[in-house]
Amino acid sequence: MFNKRIKVKELLQSEQTGHVVTVMGWVRTFRNNQFIALNDGSTNNNLQVVATLGLLDDATLKNITTGASLKVTGEVVASLGKGQKVELKANTIELLGLSDAEKYPLQPKKHSLEFLREIAHLRFRTNTFGSVFRVRHSLAFAVHQFFNEKGFVYLHTPIITSSDAEGAGEMFRVTTLPVDGSAAKNESGEIDFKEDFFGKSTNLTVSGQLEGELGAMAFSEIYTFGPTFRAENSNTARHLAEFWMIEPEVAFNDIEDNMNLAEEFIQYLIRYAMKHNMEDLEFLDARLAEEEKQKPQAERSEMGLIEKLKFVTDNQFERITYTEAIQILLDSPAYKKKKFKYDVSWGIDMQSEHERYLVEKHFKKPVIVTGYPAAIKAFYMRMNDGCEPGKETVAAMDILAPGIGEIVGGSQREERLEKLEARMKDFHIPVEEMSWYLDTRRFGSVPHAGFGLGFERMVQFVSGMTNIRDVIPFARTPKNCEF
Repeated sequence: MFNKRIKVKELLQSEQTGHVVTVMGWVRTFRNNQFIALNDGSTNNNLQVVATLGLLDDATLKNITTGASLKVTGEVVASLGKGQKVELKANTIELLGLSDAEKYPLQPKKHSLEFLREIAHLRFRTNTFGSVFRVRHSLAFAVHQFFNEKGFVYLHTPIITSSDAEGAGEMFRVTTLPVDGSAAKNESGEIDFKEDFFGKSTNLTVSGQLEGELGAMAFSEIYTFGPTFRAENSNTARHLAEFWMIEPEVAFNDIEDNMNLAEEFIQYLIRYAMKHNMEDLEFLDARLAEEEKQKPQAERSEMGLIEKLKFVTDNQFERITYTEAIQILLDSPAYKKKKFKYDVSWGIDMQSEHERYLVEKHFKKPVIVTGYPAAIKAFYMRMNDGCEPGKETVAAMDILAPGIGEIVGGSQREERLEKLEARMKDFHIPVEEMSWYLDTRRFGSVPHAGFGLGFERMVQFVSGMTNIRDVIPFARTPKNCEF
């Protein structure tokens, strides 16, 4: 069998010596024609392979370059150098793949994140992205473990849909009709989607929530975890056109239950990463500290990455109403000194700068905001009772996190059929076409609630990366769809 190897991480964690093993990986550096730093992606730490003088011929020595791949068999011996307990004294070294040293873009030096985004197909091989994507893996695994332990059912909701869950209209169309203008038209002169593959207009999903509610009405507790899409022309460090979303939906939960679940969930994910990826988090913590030194003093974070993560897991989230949040912003020195780019008044959809002020300057911890104005929230959110006219609010909640603003958005859903139908009419959502959704309110309706957590923003928060394009393998953004 060719692949009878031990991973570098496992070998470095062991103190056992005197046995023969096989390792495979890629060359990071090669010094003095003798010392090879080998890495297989299981850890940022390299294994030192010692090739004694005379072991290799000149042709092989010449081809051991940065990026080349090797299969090495040798004896594990105690390391005389600093930083690792063992190294590998090579008996045989086999070149698996060559790497042209003059053309390979990842030479052993510091590269900017902007440069690495241009070669995203190779950036996994760097320490920074090795750590980021191992952390991403752990968080994804922890998502499933958390809900599985609680007895939730994992529901795969459709990626192609004919409904717009958000009512935002910023959706990618799915069609097999010709785009050269020759598609059949209806009597109104518009494209006749009855001739399309599905016989109607369809899009890529922006959320699995509405279908998730159908599952919750049978299983009580479900969650989705899949790709979602927004055709939003936002070229920022916070937005992607394709991203992954986690959406639990729970029957018999109200807004407080929803907040409790979301807070517990976030803390669980962070604890899992800290337990299983501390080596990577320590690297990312040091990387972030270096990045922070380049910023003006006033813009620097008051906490290191690991310190921030511990703070989130060890403290309850602050809970305030939207009305209280607006008042805090109005009373803030930042508002009085006109430092906000966007104005503040009751009824606004708070911008990132407002959310980050509440979290980073005022409370200095994650904040859950509830009771948003009904006019700026989706049709399915439950109307709060007893509101004064003109100031109607819904049982919505957003969780705001340091560094990135909103990380979770959710609500108690409107379970009362007549109120939901009225809201749909206000939003010009065709009630007849959504009859399947309204059946959940016609037949055994119950109070229920759910939320959506943008997975990439969670990875951003835990890894300390400041640009969302650096926490997804291949970013899809306006005018960019490489690979």
